[in-house]
Amino acid sequence: MAANIGYSTLIACMVEMFLITNLSIIYRYLTESGQHEHLALFFQGQGGIIAAVICVILGILVFSTAFLFLQHKSMGYMGKISAAVQNISEGDLNTAIEVVGDDEFSAMAANLNKMVGDIRELMERERESERTKNELITNIAHDLRTPLTSIIGYLELLSGEQGDKLPLEMEKKYIDIAYSKAKRLEKLIEDLFGFTKMTYGKVVMKVSQVDIIKLLSQLLEEFYPSFADHNLTYELTSNVPAKVIMADGNLLARLFDNLINNAIKYGAEGKRIIVNVHADEEIAAISVINFGYVIPEEELPLLFDKFYRVEQSRAVSTGGTGLGLAIAKNIVDMHGGTIQVSSDFNGTVFMVKLKVNFDINKENFGKIG
Repeated sequence: MAANIGYSTLIACMVEMFLITNLSIIYRYLTESGQHEHLALFFQGQGGIIAAVICVILGILVFSTAFLFLQHKSMGYMGKISAAVQNISEGDLNTAIEVVGDDEFSAMAANLNKMVGDIRELMERERESERTKNELITNIAHDLRTPLTSIIGYLELLSGEQGDKLPLEMEKKYIDIAYSKAKRLEKLIEDLFGFTKMTYGKVVMKVSQVDIIKLLSQLLEEFYPSFADHNLTYELTSNVPAKVIMADGNLLARLFDNLINNAIKYGAEGKRIIVNVHADEEIAAISVINFGYVIPEEELPLLFDKFYRVEQSRAVSTGGTGLGLAIAKNIVDMHGGTIQVSSDFNGTVFMVKLKVNFDINKENFGKIG
């Protein structure tokens, strides 16, 4: 607009200069022909004022005409922007304005397009959040109801409400089943609380020195009864005898507890589990490997989504909550590390890479989830 004002002013000045130049030529002609006395009398009266007013009016008209001509394209562009704003205000978020030129109007159009894109993205996130919330409620209701129904059923049998006296062996069997279902229910509730706290940033990390080799060795020993129940052997290998890293020991214990537990549930067919550590000065890479079911390649990126289960019926039979790997990824993210998974006939490998000298004060992360 400032440029158009300048161009219009220049055009008006050129026209005025052209007019004055021609009037000078006429005056010179009249002087040379001896008729300047009439011209002098004209300018000494009202004629001079009239001529000045005419020049001013003519200059304004020329300026206005030139400015409107130059602004015609911009005004049309402004009309498009105005129409787009109207469409957006009516809820049409597919509106897009072509960015033409490099001026304030093109900047306005670009900003408007960005605003529409941001609003559309925000609405998509809101829809996804609503969908996830509904999915969360559905899954929680199902996963809580299944073991709870079993517990109530077996307790009713044990209470003798049906008038039947059960043999001691049967009572013990039912008590064991109810206990295992109650433990599964407890595990599900713990996972739900843990995942919720991590998702909404309510977990306070307590970073200290942790010997990752010692931690993994202790976890594997604690899992010995589970290994025995599933006829599994385990092996811990490392390129170093010990490796101290900066991390939250409790969170790391939960991370590898979930990975080892997952390997036991879905790797029983492979008969063995390997935990391998390869550490250097900067990174500690820990692999948890099982040789059971091969996960389809298209499902690998989905494993860390909450409530996602490979082969739903299989996961239910093994007591999976669908939160273990999601929690594992959250913990890795909180430590500024990475977690990857691969699966083929050579084994299913969960690879975790953690920084040796992790400093929580230098990490830039917000809510995880």
